[in-house]
Amino acid sequence: MLALAALAVAMASCNTNYEKTKSGLTYKIFKGKGGGTPLKAGMFAKLNIEYLLSPKDTILNSTYGKVPLFTAVDTSAKTDYSFMELLPKVRQGDSVIFTISVDSLKSKGAIPDYNEMFKRGDQIKCKMSILKTFANENDIKADYEKEMAGEKDREVKDIKDYLSKQGIKAEQTKNGAFVQIENAGDAQKAQPGKVASIMYKGYFLNDTKKVFDTNMDPSKGHTDPIDVPVGQGQVIPGWEEALPLFGKGGKGKIFVPAMLAYGPQGSQGAIPPYANLIFDIEVRDVKDAPKQTAPTGQPGGMNNLTPEQIQQLQQQMQQQQGGQQQDPRQQQAPK
Repeated sequence: MLALAALAVAMASCNTNYEKTKSGLTYKIFKGKGGGTPLKAGMFAKLNIEYLLSPKDTILNSTYGKVPLFTAVDTSAKTDYSFMELLPKVRQGDSVIFTISVDSLKSKGAIPDYNEMFKRGDQIKCKMSILKTFANENDIKADYEKEMAGEKDREVKDIKDYLSKQGIKAEQTKNGAFVQIENAGDAQKAQPGKVASIMYKGYFLNDTKKVFDTNMDPSKGHTDPIDVPVGQGQVIPGWEEALPLFGKGGKGKIFVPAMLAYGPQGSQGAIPPYANLIFDIEVRDVKDAPKQTAPTGQPGGMNNLTPEQIQQLQQQMQQQQGGQQQDPRQQQAPK
């Protein structure tokens, strides 16, 4: 925390002595005590990064306090005018502040045009801390898994604290979802191999309680029950673990930590990264499933964002400001 505070002070006070990369990215490096070999193509880095959109310093994206970014070092031209261009200039323990011009993003074709979020003359103020470097991808596996487990532990604790504060009694599933059973339903449970017909309302476990999707009323444009083939990986893991506790006629709530929902990626505008969720559910029917299809994938692959993160960031932020909404029940394979 002290290092992060010091970097924030540096960002606020140091307006001179910036250098520029070949593509025009302005930056300043603060040397740390980590030492070691400078990063080069083929190596891997574990880092924290944050983007603030000026003039209001709106946080666009940040890994500080969450799962750090694990990424390969790329020195090709496609990394120009992004944080990736800075990696060969730093070592473990170093920190960097850099500024991205929205006008430059526009001129380079990284954004199609100015819009409500990205206006002419705006700046994106960024900070980056190099936590650790690795010679090859195999070396980072244990570190990555530790970070993911730590994040899930934090989220599970947050939900436990919420339930305790609200006086809610809920059953914890094997991997950390919580289920409040209001009516267990009949004996025909929604086990793997069954199809459960579900009514639901999904909202955020935070002060807003904003509903991001529902079929319990017409506010989101659909009111039909959804059919969930249980155990086929077609919904988020939090649902997979909770549904077998209900039979036909069952009702309750599922409290889902982000790592059993949409994790660091979020879900294309409807759900931000690291969002803990609540679902009200009602099981209308349980029946035998047709022949199984291949699972669509599970969340939590290597959090290995591409070198085009700066460019993708703009699109993601636009979507989070009300772009096309995706069905937030459906599990997406990690990118």
